[in-house]
Amino acid sequence: MIASLTRRALYALATSTEVESVVRAIPPAQDLAQNAARRYVAGTTLDEALETVRRLIGDGLAVSLDLFGEGAADEEALAATVRGYREAAAALADVDGDVYLEIVPSHLGLDLGLDVCRGHVEQLLEVLPANSRLEISAEESHRTPHIMDLTVALAEAGAPVLATVQANLRRSPGDVDRLLAAEVPVRLVKGAYLESAEVAHAWGEPATVAYVKLAHQVHAGGAAPVLATHDRVLREALLEALPGAGVEMLLGVREDDARELVARGVPVRIYAPYGDSWFRYWMRRVAESQGA
Repeated sequence: MIASLTRRALYALATSTEVESVVRAIPPAQDLAQNAARRYVAGTTLDEALETVRRLIGDGLAVSLDLFGEGAADEEALAATVRGYREAAAALADVDGDVYLEIVPSHLGLDLGLDVCRGHVEQLLEVLPANSRLEISAEESHRTPHIMDLTVALAEAGAPVLATVQANLRRSPGDVDRLLAAEVPVRLVKGAYLESAEVAHAWGEPATVAYVKLAHQVHAGGAAPVLATHDRVLREALLEALPGAGVEMLLGVREDDARELVARGVPVRIYAPYGDSWFRYWMRRVAESQGA
């Protein structure tokens, strides 16, 4: 009970607009927070982020570059987001390495309608290099059906997409079957959002068991899952059992593990987010470091 309350409290802080506003309003507090966040953030500008990307590539790592943000519904903000993503997508052409562009559907107008979001995504695909791919993030469960519809529709239109499936969601086995049928690669995460028991398996062992089952389901369907986890025991067991599986990790988290995996010949991709909206992302990393 205490652990559950702690997790909910930390998550509430990590997603609080009020907490962010207070910290940003006090320059010394913002400076301290930003310094602490640097290990997890590729930069506040695209140029800074590209420097981080090139450093990671030099270490033998692949990268997934993402522009911070979610839940955009204002047309002016959406236009700015699309411009930012397009600039990032175009810039990847000048990077000599394996770099994907990650998108958050609600950051591109998903809450305004599936067609609205798809239109924005298609603008990014116009400039995305041919050797890259679009990674589609997972979000809260109420958005998941629309994200699955978006992902499959893009794949059926020939777009190079990669889906994210949250193992804790009870609906995920059906989503995996649908993605496999559409030949969409799957990145498997445990699930970072607080969901009801009707929607999701409990955090901890139930979610981990679901993760194992889904990883085997993807592999049995003839695909190589991307294991997005920092759980060493889980990761090593699945890498042994599922030949060809890759790994995705977060920038600034267990970097020694990433280098050791690369030395063993395991493909590793690092999620590298950038932009000015770093505060909530950093708070989530803080929460996770405390077992949240």
